[in-house]
Amino acid sequence: MTIKRYGAAQPGAGGQKLPFARAVEADGWLYVSGQVAMENGEVIAGGIHEQAHKAIDNLIAILHEAGYGVEDVVRVGVWLDDPRDFWSFNKIYVSYFGDNPPARSCVQSSMMVDCKVEIDCVAYKAR
Repeated sequence: MTIKRYGAAQPGAGGQKLPFARAVEADGWLYVSGQVAMENGEVIAGGIHEQAHKAIDNLIAILHEAGYGVEDVVRVGVWLDDPRDFWSFNKIYVSYFGDNPPARSCVQSSMMVDCKVEIDCVAYKAR
């Protein structure tokens, strides 16, 4: 089995490095760590719309870095700070994952940073 790690996580609040890889690939499977609406070590301003777009864009950037695309995603996990954001998030999610979406779970959770949404995924591509 071949395992490849894709970069260290971006610095968290206060510039501290977080102890995990952004993604790990093992025999065609890519596990992408949870992504939030972070840029330059800080969560971007805005509500669920702005933060959902940024979190998904961050996720897709990691997929592309590893040679995968949204069509290779088989499972997505979503954590929402406020369950009232569920339908707004779904509209944004569909714009990225289309009519043939992956399996998904979506739960309410208190976040470790001050954000509205976190999203991770598992992708597969025959190698």
